[in-house]
Amino acid sequence: MESPIACTLNHAEMRERRRTILDAFRGATIDVTSLPLGYVYHFAPTSAVLAQIVKLVDLERQCCPFLAFKITVAANNQAICLEVAGPPEAKPMIADFFGSLAPSR
Repeated sequence: MESPIACTLNHAEMRERRRTILDAFRGATIDVTSLPLGYVYHFAPTSAVLAQIVKLVDLERQCCPFLAFKITVAANNQAICLEVAGPPEAKPMIADFFGSLAPSR
């Protein structure tokens, strides 16, 4: 059975998530690559960033079960990547929540 394309957070919880976790996630993003069903977010290869990504994925998998997450930590100190994907109709939601463009530096 497919999960509905809806986040289970209410408006207050969503505002809190954006304020406490997502703003830092977006601020740490150094590049974004569009995929057919989502996005890949690229980050500096630091332990602090990796811990932040793991925390975010753990929270998001609980409220948005229709999303799939893949964390890639490559050799030779390359960027850490987080792929967020879902059904085709979820891509606008992913863009709105996680971002679809790398922030201006």
